[in-house]
Amino acid sequence: MNMSTLFAQYGGVLFATLGAAVAVFLSGVGSAKGVGMVGEVAAGLMAEEPEKFGKSLVLQLLPGTQGLYGFVIGLLVFFKLKMNMPFADGFYLFVACLPIAIAGYGSAIFQGRVAASGISLLAKNEEQSTKGIVYAVMVETYALLAFVISMIMVLLGVQ
Repeated sequence: MNMSTLFAQYGGVLFATLGAAVAVFLSGVGSAKGVGMVGEVAAGLMAEEPEKFGKSLVLQLLPGTQGLYGFVIGLLVFFKLKMNMPFADGFYLFVACLPIAIAGYGSAIFQGRVAASGISLLAKNEEQSTKGIVYAVMVETYALLAFVISMIMVLLGVQ
């Protein structure tokens, strides 16, 4: 069996699997980077004011949601995999994974930056810490929109 025959037979499942991997990988890397940034800043605050741990933890958790969104999309694609999947269906699923992969990656990093600034706000004025959370949640909106688009594309596109 030559490569073109293998690609024709298994190209669909290959592209769909690649899409799932990209969704999980990029959104996960973005989340890890965002959560890490906030954790670095929060650790400095804990050295001085350990009683603010709960409020700082909320800010640190926010950039982690993009990784969860990518994971859910990856699972949805995984459940649609078939060895004889047509190339067009596999490529479609690959493209359906791109919104959460790309927007999840970028928004998690930017949300980490905003949440790290929220930690600074918490350090200076604990009464204003909710505003830092609101600022960070605003960035989440775009990851959520990408997640919804990817989910609709995956659920409604390939039967």
